Amino acid sequence: MTEAAKSRFVYVTYIRTTPEQLWAALTTPEFMKKYWFGMNIETDWKTKSPWKLVFPDGRVADIGEIVEIEEPKRLILRWRNQFRPDLHEEGYARCTMDIGQEGETTHEIDKPDSKLIGAVSIGCQKSCRASRHCSKPARRCRQSGNCRAAEHNAMSHRACDDNGCTAVVGASGRASLS
Repeated sequence: MTEAAKSRFVYVTYIRTTPEQLWAALTTPEFMKKYWFGMNIETDWKTKSPWKLVFPDGRVADIGEIVEIEEPKRLILRWRNQFRPDLHEEGYARCTMDIGQEGETTHEIDKPDSKLIGAVSIGCQKSCRASRHCSKPARRCRQSGNCRAAEHNAMSHRACDDNGCTAVVGASGRASLS
């Protein structure tokens, strides 16, 4: 499929922590619940294993498969939304998390003008505003496709308000994991 026939959202998050601590935040229920609105992923964290993102009340938000896992550097998930029919019908998307000095996350789907990718970009904004730990924004974002963030131009966008924000994934700012 050509790049024009895909939707993609790429963002970079700066978090003041070690790759090992960030990995723990992404893969252990206690950390996940703290930074993902009480949700956590249920899986055995092995390549080709199924996974599901579960709301605190037990409803399933997303399902998928672990495509690649390289602790503590890289995680690639195949995923599909389960709670919004309009997003579910778009099929499976791919999320690639590269952990390093700059943590880059890419969401993409083989569908132009994807509502799912648009929802992911808005989710970054909501995640940012809901964070309890704030600092001045220090985030770069490169995107193509369906960016619907509050402010953007061709070179960058800010999904946060003027107070800044932090979160493990999907938000901007300089963060510390505690």
